[in-house]
Amino acid sequence: MHNAFLDDAGELLGTRGLTLDAQIMEPWLTDWRGRYTGRALALASPATTQEVAALVRLCAQHRVPIVPQGGNSGMSGGATPDDGGSSLLLSLRRMNAIRRWDEEARQVVCEAGVVLQTLHDSAAERGLRFPLTLGGRGSATIGGLISTNAGGTQVLRHDTMRAQVLGLEAVLPDGSVLDTLAALKKDNRGFDLKQLLIGSEGTLGIVTAATLRLILQIAARRVAFVGLDSVQQARRLLLLASDRLGDALEGFEIMPRTALESVLEYEPAARDPLGSAYHWYALLECVADEADAGSLEPRATQLLEQAMSDGLITDATIAANETQAEALWALRDGISSAERARGPAVQHDISVPVERMPDFIEQASAILERQFPGTQAVAFGHLGDGNVHFHLRAPEGAQSGTSGGTWNETQGKQISAKVHDLVTQWGGSISAEHGIGQMKRDELARLADPAALTILRGVKQALDPLGIMNPGKLVPLASDPPDA
Repeated sequence: MHNAFLDDAGELLGTRGLTLDAQIMEPWLTDWRGRYTGRALALASPATTQEVAALVRLCAQHRVPIVPQGGNSGMSGGATPDDGGSSLLLSLRRMNAIRRWDEEARQVVCEAGVVLQTLHDSAAERGLRFPLTLGGRGSATIGGLISTNAGGTQVLRHDTMRAQVLGLEAVLPDGSVLDTLAALKKDNRGFDLKQLLIGSEGTLGIVTAATLRLILQIAARRVAFVGLDSVQQARRLLLLASDRLGDALEGFEIMPRTALESVLEYEPAARDPLGSAYHWYALLECVADEADAGSLEPRATQLLEQAMSDGLITDATIAANETQAEALWALRDGISSAERARGPAVQHDISVPVERMPDFIEQASAILERQFPGTQAVAFGHLGDGNVHFHLRAPEGAQSGTSGGTWNETQGKQISAKVHDLVTQWGGSISAEHGIGQMKRDELARLADPAALTILRGVKQALDPLGIMNPGKLVPLASDPPDA
């Protein structure tokens, strides 16, 4: 049935750009969490925007669905095909060129397949930096970060990926190329089309390149790790730090003791930074440019002294050098992998208004642990952004083997529905930074504002009338029941 398409695609891309080899495709057919596995007609790896455009035109002509994929490090199954085997898996990893640096304007134009860590390293060589980072920076790609509007640990100061994109190049579902790479501060020619594509998870087009903003490299950095008696104290510490440090406060992450214990058990090199155990911990990142570098250490020290005097913290340590600073961040970045290794859990990426997050964590945890006996709530992440990763660990009896998988498919789904109900009641979002993908599409249909769903569906139909762009992801079908 697809022979004509495969012949045309093979002629376009060559043997390096198109493969049907099952062994080559296999690693890319399962998502990072291991929750979704699909099949693909073939794996396409175009090397240029022109090849992507020509390939998309072929897909439209032959009605072949396209599943775009970057580093395959997403959390919601948004880059995994279904099990029908009729979709083309389109990898952007060969499009990894940094096209142009403009150091004076502090801008860079890079292709979708550039790995985040590579961009960080290249910018640092020029005395600049890209102000977005996350635990998966060694595999996450620029295209994937744009498509999911990624957040990370610097949103408190620099905002999400949406704020870093000054211009965009993308291939639309008909194979035409949208070029808005010019970084215009003012442009009133109608809709901001790049913003429409950011966060659309490949359902409206394929991001091929972007113009990104850069900032000056920091001249000084201080990372502190503090012990707290409660998550409410963490919120009060955040307010104090924001008042005292202003823009120097770049990151503020929280974790409970049980999450730290998971990392200490999972990572052989990990060490507990404080002498005693505390219910909660906060990780603070403070930075300064050259003009303010000399005052950063005393300001950070004075902050902690004031917090201790006010009874907000019980103990704290400040990294003495970069090695210690990275070791403290490794404790935070290692939580997801450590929790995954610990056993079955249902994981949620949620947000509520910042000022309400401590109350939500306490009240939602109590409600869920009471309603689902034996579970344990674990909330960690970006308190300053009103976004935490809210996990419910399975009871001890479901911690291994097939019982864990069964638990995820039965009680795990009931738990997720309850979490999302609570988040909605608190005026929050069921997806703060990881996207909807296929994992939350039905929940979006159940809980989203009907007007918002109408707009989502209308935009999708207008731009992708054939429905070939990442089908089954993000946008609920009009036929999806509201109580799905």
